[in-house]
Amino acid sequence: MKRSDLPSLDDLRAFQTVARLGSVRAAAAELALTHGAVSRRVSKLSADLGLRLLEADGRGVRLTSDGAKLAEATGKAFHLITDALAEIRSSSTPIPIILSCERSLAMRWLIPRLSGFQDRYPDVEVHLSTGGGGLDFARDRVTLAIRRLDFPVDPEWTIIRLMPERVGPVMLPSLRKRFESGDYVALGSRTRPDAWEAWLDVHMDAPRPRTTRLLDHHFLMTEAALGGLGVALAPQAIATDDVANGRLEAPLGFDRDGTDYGLIHPKSIIVSTGLSALRDWLTAESETSFKRQVLENS
Repeated sequence: MKRSDLPSLDDLRAFQTVARLGSVRAAAAELALTHGAVSRRVSKLSADLGLRLLEADGRGVRLTSDGAKLAEATGKAFHLITDALAEIRSSSTPIPIILSCERSLAMRWLIPRLSGFQDRYPDVEVHLSTGGGGLDFARDRVTLAIRRLDFPVDPEWTIIRLMPERVGPVMLPSLRKRFESGDYVALGSRTRPDAWEAWLDVHMDAPRPRTTRLLDHHFLMTEAALGGLGVALAPQAIATDDVANGRLEAPLGFDRDGTDYGLIHPKSIIVSTGLSALRDWLTAESETSFKRQVLENS
């Protein structure tokens, strides 16, 4: 048979699926096609070959002798193709995973931990980018993203909740008395300019600041607190390491603000071994951080 005489691969796939499942309806569901589309492809294949491949059998179909031979051959062929593709994918140079993370969270939480993943999975290449708010995976060429879930999400995304957002005032131990007396500068972030006002509305008995200073990002705000410039109203995920090692104090603890951090990727993406490993690792790391946050709050 000349190459030009070979039937359509789509027609062969439709026939092989019907043969394997014994039902046009079941094949249509598996292939995400209509019943009529599958029937037309099988009929076209029969016409192209000049052979009767299927016969009606009650509500289903059964193979003719020619159909059984073709079903066996196509089944083996598709298995060979599947195995070859899997081998090629596993042996070829992996595509880097582009992980997008909110800027301050990347600097204060993700980057200090990322070497642990690279040590465990040295063959998985992760490129880190920073960004916040809404996502356009195609435009930004991002594989996976960590975001605070405070914006509308797309129903075509898979979202894994990592840890709740908790906020509270943090400061150098040497500034605690000034904080308690109200003689302090409240450090905030321009990304959440009303955070201090909202927090003070809830904590009516907390000491009021003598002034407020806004910085561009939570990272800069936390660095300012470490430099003794004031008291930062910081997300616990961003301040957790500094509180744990005693560089900062959180005398009033941290409170949930009603949002969560989430790990997001399109539902349509092919989840590679590397992506699955990174996703599982990030989930485990966030669980560890969340447990420590609960202990710090207790």
